[in-house]
Amino acid sequence: MRACPEHFNLVSSGSLSSVLGMLASDRGKWLPIAGGTEIMVLFSAGKLQQRNLINLWNLAELREIRVNEDTVSIGGGCTFSQIRSHPVIAAEFPLLALAAGWIGGVANQNRATIAGNLANASPAADSPPALLACEAEIELISARGTRRLPYTQCHLGYKRTVIAPDELIYAIQLPRKFSGWCTYARKVGTRNAQAISKVCIAAQAKIDFGRIQTIRIGMGSIAPIPLQLSQIEQLLAGCPIDRIPLVESRKLLDTAITPIDDIRSTKTYRRQVAGNLLEECLRTLAGTGA
Repeated sequence: MRACPEHFNLVSSGSLSSVLGMLASDRGKWLPIAGGTEIMVLFSAGKLQQRNLINLWNLAELREIRVNEDTVSIGGGCTFSQIRSHPVIAAEFPLLALAAGWIGGVANQNRATIAGNLANASPAADSPPALLACEAEIELISARGTRRLPYTQCHLGYKRTVIAPDELIYAIQLPRKFSGWCTYARKVGTRNAQAISKVCIAAQAKIDFGRIQTIRIGMGSIAPIPLQLSQIEQLLAGCPIDRIPLVESRKLLDTAITPIDDIRSTKTYRRQVAGNLLEECLRTLAGTGA
């Protein structure tokens, strides 16, 4: 059953402050919409429960990528086309640039925003593993002010986040500290393009003097939320690259993930593929850093 447009109310405000004011005065009444690539799917299927939508697409404050000395700040309204083509992101955060190219097709990348990808809170989203590997922070804004927290603290459960009803994702903050790190990313889906991931992984490691000094690993589609594999990171810190504990790493992964059966895959397949990807990731990083 398709939705009837007459049953919905869409407003466009002229400024960020007025949007925040509306969100504050009627907490929970308004659903923010920017690119609409997720919301319009629900609308077309007649499954969009929220009837009052507020447009963010025209807010210039959310559409900027700011390069500072220590950080790159990506506005919540930036599209994945912007992210994919930005020279500093491509050079210093290749994992995120690659993930931006995984988002649907070019038409989707021209509309889909990074804030929408995160606020939708799908465990199969393409950008979260890269953001976890890049130690991203999320900056939230409301009429009450701003707050900033590690992206690792954003997700509370399946489709649940710490974002309050009166808050927007103002920006994603990325520390400029990964120059010279080795990277690995891979997405397994039904097709090579325009497919929701069955399992995806993004990782980067600082390797010096034949040892993994630091490693960050993010994985998606294997739990109710995107996961940072912190126990495996701790196990690998300081390991010689010619003696990486692959068996122990896979065992830790097996206990950390809780894949499910759904229309795209089975939990058995996801568990096996996740282990294979982790092993391939570690072998690749070790070979790159040799």
